[in-house]
Amino acid sequence: MNLALWIAAGLLAAVALLAGVTKTVVPKEKLASAHGGGWTGDASVGFVKALGVLELLAAVGLILPAVLDIAPVLVPVTAICWVLLMVGATITHLRHDEAKFIVLNLTYLALAAFVAWGRLGPESFGG
Repeated sequence: MNLALWIAAGLLAAVALLAGVTKTVVPKEKLASAHGGGWTGDASVGFVKALGVLELLAAVGLILPAVLDIAPVLVPVTAICWVLLMVGATITHLRHDEAKFIVLNLTYLALAAFVAWGRLGPESFGG
């Protein structure tokens, strides 16, 4: 179970890192023209960049606290925040009729919920 939780957290961290770097580096106009990026046309540049920074923080928060054994409770807290982020992403993609991305968001949501449940319960770092 511990290995499965590490794999799930690692996958989520990789997704968050890629998404965060993309949103903070790629210009909004280019994001808006990309497949699945139509939602950025409705958002300000600041919002898209802030979302990118939050995703970068999630990538760090899913892995480093446990690896460094510094406040490892931040791993499930970050996973819960990722669940909330994916709820928002799902709603946004629903509004833009992007079914493929809704399925992807719900997959990430399920992985994050698994990490949060596992790290708060049966495989917590505290016990």
